[in-house]
Amino acid sequence: MLTEFKDFAMRGNVVDMAVGIVIGGAFGKIVSSFVGDVLMPPIGILLGGVDFSDLSITLKSAAEGADAVTLGYGAFIQTVVDFLIIAFAIFLVIKAMNTVVKKKEAPPPPPPAPSKEEQLLTEIRDALRAR
Repeated sequence: MLTEFKDFAMRGNVVDMAVGIVIGGAFGKIVSSFVGDVLMPPIGILLGGVDFSDLSITLKSAAEGADAVTLGYGAFIQTVVDFLIIAFAIFLVIKAMNTVVKKKEAPPPPPPAPSKEEQLLTEIRDALRAR
């Protein structure tokens, strides 16, 4: 059973998938930092000094030791922007990969021209048919 698991885990597809998941997770963190720390602050300034992470609607005020109940739509907006940037980046990577694959799959070369002997035999055949 241990040998079967080792064979399964060491297959190329499983290892490739694991590497992709790790790199994807790291890429997601980079994009989240880019959106939260670089992209959203200038957008907030353009919109009048708004910090998107603090945008929320208070559904119920804090009372006697209970925290306020809020609807944090600013964090949701930031997450949507994260998703759109990640989706666009993945689209560009897949588009580039498809372009490379199409270049590799060049059309097959045309069939070779018939030899002189085949051309001569074809002419003889056509002449005999014409009689």
